[in-house]
Amino acid sequence: MKVDVKTIDEREMTYESATQQVGSALRIAPAFIARRDDDAIGVRTELRCEYIAWEGRYVIRRVTNEALQESAELNHSLVAKVRMQAIVQAAAPHCIFLTLDEESDPDARWISADALSSAEGRLLPPALAQAVVRRGGTEARMEAIEMLYGTAALSSQPPAKLIQKELGIPHRTASQWIIDARKAGRLEGMNYNAARPAGA
Repeated sequence: MKVDVKTIDEREMTYESATQQVGSALRIAPAFIARRDDDAIGVRTELRCEYIAWEGRYVIRRVTNEALQESAELNHSLVAKVRMQAIVQAAAPHCIFLTLDEESDPDARWISADALSSAEGRLLPPALAQAVVRRGGTEARMEAIEMLYGTAALSSQPPAKLIQKELGIPHRTASQWIIDARKAGRLEGMNYNAARPAGA
């Protein structure tokens, strides 16, 4: 899903916008605006989302809909087709940043989770994913779990499912690595509630 993501004051989303530390290695924008034109239903949707620490995720705070076509009437049945949570899920990776360099290095290169995505829709390049799986309980594995878990949880997606897909591991292994990362303090400020209803 293609979305346009801006800071809350309508600027380009960059690492400088990511002022909130989450976990031990992630920086996120504390809020963002996401816009999507859905030509199929003729509606432009704009969401304002904020990171809520006790929720451990981005929460929708404002929704604006606008008809894009003369034939589109903004009524309940049309607006019900707007997939707000899918917009948040597509937008959040633009707002999550990490570095593979030493954070204290002033020349550290920060990259968004979205920019890490490859053409196949993966966050980790296949070679890096294989290395993470092979190398036991390394720092690289903890960083990968933190980045994958954070990207999923902050946008209200199931983290274990994303970790399974990205690393090609069974659910049980993904769950154990999440437990290990949480015990190591790598997942502070990130939560996923499996019972949360879609669109909540």
